[in-house]
Order: sequence, then C-alpha cells, then structure tokens
Amino acid sequence: MKTKRAINPSSAYLSTTLDGLDKALHGGVACASLTEVTGPSGCGKTQFCLMMSVLATLPISMGGLDGAVIYIDTESAFGAERLVEIAEHRFPNYFGTEEKLFSMTRSIHLYRELTCDSVLKRIETLEEEIISKKVKLLIIDSIASVVRKEFDTKLQGNLMERSNFLAREASLLKYLAEEFSIPVILTNQITTRLSNGLDIQADLVSPADDMSLSEVSGASGSKDREPGYVTAALGNTWSHSINTRLILQYHDLHTRQVLVAKSPVAPFSAFFYTIENSGLVLQDGKDHPDASWEGSSPVLQAIRVRTNIFKDGFPSSTAETLKLTQPI
Repeated sequence: MKTKRAINPSSAYLSTTLDGLDKALHGGVACASLTEVTGPSGCGKTQFCLMMSVLATLPISMGGLDGAVIYIDTESAFGAERLVEIAEHRFPNYFGTEEKLFSMTRSIHLYRELTCDSVLKRIETLEEEIISKKVKLLIIDSIASVVRKEFDTKLQGNLMERSNFLAREASLLKYLAEEFSIPVILTNQITTRLSNGLDIQADLVSPADDMSLSEVSGASGSKDREPGYVTAALGNTWSHSINTRLILQYHDLHTRQVLVAKSPVAPFSAFFYTIENSGLVLQDGKDHPDASWEGSSPVLQAIRVRTNIFKDGFPSSTAETLKLTQPI
C-alpha cells in the first residue's frame, strides 16, 4: 500500500530566482501542482523552462530541489547549448567546471514526443522513472502543440475527443505532481477568438512573424475587421485543470512582462523582464506605470503581442493590445 509522502517545507516551492515573482508566489513554482506558462511566440516560454530545469538540479541550499528533470519536448525547441549557457551565466561560480556542467546535463532527461498518443504513453509510464531517477521537476513544452495539430475542433466530434484527451492528460499530471510532491510546468499557446466564435491559432507563426492580431480580417476579400481577443489555447475546461497561470507578453522591443493571471496564493501581479544570456532577468527599480491591473474582474487581462511595427524599431506605444480572458 502506498503511503503519503511527507512534504519538506523547504522544498514546497522551486524558486525561479526572480525575486519579485517568487515573493508574489510565496516562494516560487509550487510543488504538487500544475503551473502553466502561456503567451505569444518569442516571449521566452522555452527559455523559462530551460532556466527552471537548471534550477531544479541545484542543491537545496541554493534554492534548488537537488534532483533530476524530465523534459518532454513536443516542438523540438529544446536547446542543449542554450541550457548550458544559462547555467554558466546564471551561476558562474557553481558551474565553473566541466564536471558540474556534465552532472547537470545528465540530470535532465529529454524525451521528444510529437504526437498526442506518444505524449500520453510517456506520461503513463513516468511513475517508476520518477522514483528511480529521483525526478524533482516535470516539464512539457508545449502541452498545446500536438493537441492543436491533431484535433480540428471544427470537425464533428473532435471537440469532445480533444476534451477527453486533455482531461485524461491533466488527471495523470495532477496525480504525478501530488503523489511525488513535484512541480509540473506546462507551456501553452495563444489563440485569437473572433466575435463570430472562430479561433485562429496565433502561435502557428514564427517569432519573427508574429501577426498584428487586431488586424485579423473576416471573410476572404472583406475589408471589414472582426473584433477579437487573445486568449490562452485549449479552452475553459483546460484552464480549470491548472493551478497557476503565468502569462508572458511583449512590452516593447526589448522588454517583456510576466503576469500572474491565476494563482491560489497570489493576487494579480505584473513584472517586467528581459531575456539575457542567463535566462529571464527582472527589471527591478524601473518605473512602469502600466503594470497595474485595471478592471472589475481579475479574469480579464490585456495581453500584448509583437507586431510588424516592432520590427522597425518603433516605440512600445505602437503595440497592439487585446483582451485575454482567463477563468479563475
């Protein structure tokens, strides 16, 4: 008979080393729960996952979990060189030798799964591996990629089939998180929902070609523009399956913003960051008057996406802002 594992208070959270974000989340990414990171392409979702992978391997005295990582890559986005670069620049003293770097990379177990079936089968077989390899962090980057490729929700029956698949996946991930008291980090994509109810998969463009989502036109040849809003992909049912949602969005050409959009412990919070050689770096001490949330409900929050105007170096005031609806 299985016994309930005792939770060490010192390892109830995995620190992000982003001080303001850690403070808001009461310590960092919570163990025994699902944390989703969503946002437009190029905002640093994979960078965040790589950074958290490095952090999980650190000793507890340095804020890590002193364990291994299982990293399921569904977009072929994992970069070993970038992983090492983050480690060397974020903790130059600790990772100052080849031996330390080699030990860190050996602790991160990468699986490339490119179909829904292979992702689900991998998750179903992780229990023994988590025990034998002393895994302390599970990452899936991204949870949405394979689902959106295989399930066209416009076809009859596909929406129900997709919902059942996501429910099964969420149930397994919650079990693993709670049974082994480990954090599970999942990346999600964004979609543009038009007023007619249609969804456009906004993340199917490259980071260099992010579209101006406020300029989505209606029928082909029509000059009319359909009003819409940007929302996290996979729908409302999925959003209720996760415990915490972090939104990464654009602020200007060089600066991005992380929003705590859903959390059982934190109020709505916003922090500005840049992506450096060491990963995500908060911009502390800068005056950002638009960092506060405005509205009658915390479930409605604006999200910024990069536009073609950004590529020409224009200031951040040209950024398109749309609504992101997140059920709490």
